[in-house]
Amino acid sequence: MTSSLPTDIDPLALEQQVCFALAVTNRAVLAVYRPLLEPLGLTHPQYLVMLALWDHEKIATGDTTSGAPLSVKDIAAALQVDSATLSPMLKRLESLGLITRSRRAGDERATDVRLTAAGMRLRERALQIPPAVVDRLGVDLEELEDLRNALTRVNTAARAAGALDNNKEHRV
Repeated sequence: MTSSLPTDIDPLALEQQVCFALAVTNRAVLAVYRPLLEPLGLTHPQYLVMLALWDHEKIATGDTTSGAPLSVKDIAAALQVDSATLSPMLKRLESLGLITRSRRAGDERATDVRLTAAGMRLRERALQIPPAVVDRLGVDLEELEDLRNALTRVNTAARAAGALDNNKEHRV
């Protein structure tokens, strides 16, 4: 589906660029998260890793108490990043006592990541983050859900077009 811009709009104008709108919005939204995550001792990329682990835990067990492992490869796939990008982040989360890492029995190349009891308990504190973000943004929840859905569609289209085929260029 191709459409052309009206002739009175400069297609190279900064304010017309989707990439610019995404980049500045990303920085602004992450700035909203930063002070909310600070009391949890997490950076935003670490928070995303913890979200992936908490999601997996709920899917794997139906609750958040079993300690079901998730491979580094699976975390990287969920976050759409290269596995090597995760190594320093996982090391830091392990030093904080939130996860454990271990080589998988039968496949020394694979590393399994498990939430510790402290990592599982942190989820309870993290439940305050989403409503606090919505409150600080002052944007209607339905509008944010519509935006997330639109961004998910754009991400899917970009990936279908070959974006992130070389994940080494993309970092969390």
